[in-house]
Amino acid sequence: MRTARLVMPTLVLALVPTLHLADLSDQDPPSRVGRLSFLSGSVSFRPGSVDDWATATVNYPLTTGDHLWTDADARAEITIGSSAIRLASQSAFGFLALDDRTTQVRLSQGTLAVRLRHLGDDESFEIDTPNGAVSLLRPGSYRVDVDSSGDTTTVTVRHGEAEVTANGSAFSVHADDAAVVIGTDAPSYDIHAALRPDAWEDWCVARDRRWDEARSARYVSREVIGHEDLDDYGDWRETGPYGAVWVPRSMIVGWAPYRYGHWAWVDPWGWTWIDDAPWGFAPFHYGRWVYVDGGWGWVPGRVVARPVYAPALVAFVGGRNWSVAIGLGGGGGGGGGGVAWFPLGYHVSNTYIRNVNVTNVNVTNINVTNVNVTNISYRNRNAPGAVTVVTQQTFVESRPVGRSVIVVPRERLDQAAVVGGAARVTPNRQSVLGQPAIVAVRRPPEAVTRRAVVVRTTPPAPPVPFTAREQALRAHPGRPLDDSALASLRARTPPARAAPLVRPAVPATSARAAPALRPAREGLPASRPVPASAAAPRPEKRPPAARDAERPVRAERPAPAAAPGERPTPAAAPAELPGRAERRAPAERPAPTGAPSERPARKERPAPSAAPARQPSAEPERPQPERRPAAERQPAKEKERPAPSAAPARQPSAEPERPQPERRPAAERQPAKDRKAERDSAKEKPPN
Repeated sequence: MRTARLVMPTLVLALVPTLHLADLSDQDPPSRVGRLSFLSGSVSFRPGSVDDWATATVNYPLTTGDHLWTDADARAEITIGSSAIRLASQSAFGFLALDDRTTQVRLSQGTLAVRLRHLGDDESFEIDTPNGAVSLLRPGSYRVDVDSSGDTTTVTVRHGEAEVTANGSAFSVHADDAAVVIGTDAPSYDIHAALRPDAWEDWCVARDRRWDEARSARYVSREVIGHEDLDDYGDWRETGPYGAVWVPRSMIVGWAPYRYGHWAWVDPWGWTWIDDAPWGFAPFHYGRWVYVDGGWGWVPGRVVARPVYAPALVAFVGGRNWSVAIGLGGGGGGGGGGVAWFPLGYHVSNTYIRNVNVTNVNVTNINVTNVNVTNISYRNRNAPGAVTVVTQQTFVESRPVGRSVIVVPRERLDQAAVVGGAARVTPNRQSVLGQPAIVAVRRPPEAVTRRAVVVRTTPPAPPVPFTAREQALRAHPGRPLDDSALASLRARTPPARAAPLVRPAVPATSARAAPALRPAREGLPASRPVPASAAAPRPEKRPPAARDAERPVRAERPAPAAAPGERPTPAAAPAELPGRAERRAPAERPAPTGAPSERPARKERPAPSAAPARQPSAEPERPQPERRPAAERQPAKEKERPAPSAAPARQPSAEPERPQPERRPAAERQPAKDRKAERDSAKEKPPN
């Protein structure tokens, strides 16, 4: 393979022609995160590796194990690619899993709305509640409500299709419908028409409209998180060497990228930049900053289907002698004294850096390997105000960088060496919380945080506590632990809490399925449970074509049944029909065509004792009783008495068609006729 070193006017890039998620190494972190894109009121945050709660901040990246709590009158929004999750007040939320193909969240209390804009055949989106696991099967708009007791969950589908699974049973919820699931150990459900949207849903729709109408989508992929915020805070300009460049408005004098915000330690990426600006996500985790026309601009790069997230696109500089020279002690970017950086890129593995770069630059068909950051000339480094220097304490304790910038003479900056794409600094507990100090914040009730939720997909193991990682992180400053190191720590570290608090939706051993209420529109009693034999789990993931192919099977019910999406799982339907037929058989024998209350479906399933089909049709045409043997007519009289033995099914239809005298057996009618004839004869005969 040919290798080359490519030097751009402002940055050095490693490139490949195309991007595929499959190219990411197993050791690389996920290519997407959840961004805290909007906060209102008191919102608290807890990382997955610590037990402390902190104040949530805009632009913080969320991933597996992270939790949020929205207090009274608070709201929060999380964006994942082109999709959005929104939380109303008094909501307890967490990520059970978040990677390139799986989004699995828990909602133990409160209200959650999801706008799902894209769902690939190999992707899944699951919302786990105390009553059941809600799988979103198609793009659309959804709402899930969990009451404060955790006993009732309401799933509302505005657009799309969802499936609720609990205790081995599953049912679908279609557009404009809402399902109410009650109970945890033996859940039941009902389906009704969705209620009209309230004020909170109207707010969600307004946020969606803002995303749908974003002008920045002309220049970036819709999957670039945070691009919708660029319209209100900057302008797009066409430049010769870079094409379309976004330039922020109303910036202060001396502003530079990666200067007004703070650093936090976010596993599995490591040191991550959290910008203060409301628009400060997309330009700091995708693309590149360039100094052009006397100011800084952001180059998004060419549009791709799935851009790759990076924690911070910078290069760190320093060195022991350099740090001592500027009066910050030993270590520089390597363990003590000061830490310095400028906008550039981030390196995890060769595959990862290639994928990151190819999604964010406007150059193609160039392969660059063996990138050595120490032997490259960086023009961005010489741009006015590009290099930012702070003390290591400011860096590690997540203090605001803009308030603590150290001014270093230009000649000293030129002496600093590039030390890599990650700061060689060991994080502490404050780094994980992303807060300069641990302060008291509002947190959810203990009963809510300990409440178990039902899961259909088994989530990954909970994050290893930071206290167990800390010593290993000191051995390799600034480097996140790899999978093998984490597995070793997990094996010998007892969990600090019984997490994740989950229960499988399909128990491994279950003697019977949970009873469930049928939707009222099925025309069946609302309290009738699903038979235990009918409950069965569904496949973990089914493509849309397979789901559609299953639907005709559900239509085998009688006419009064509702639409396929409004009934329990298809596996329950076959077991219900025999049960209904057996219960009704004693009172509703399949009579001939003369029975007025008979339904057509009963003709197709006559009782085993019914006469052949040719006899009912012949009886109305030839009703003469004398043609039938007396042995067959005798049970007709006994049918009027509540006797255990009943007449064959072909008898009742003939009874209403005969006059009452004719219904009497011939054996009883003939003696009466003979006696009358004898009396008449006696009257007419003259006496002797």
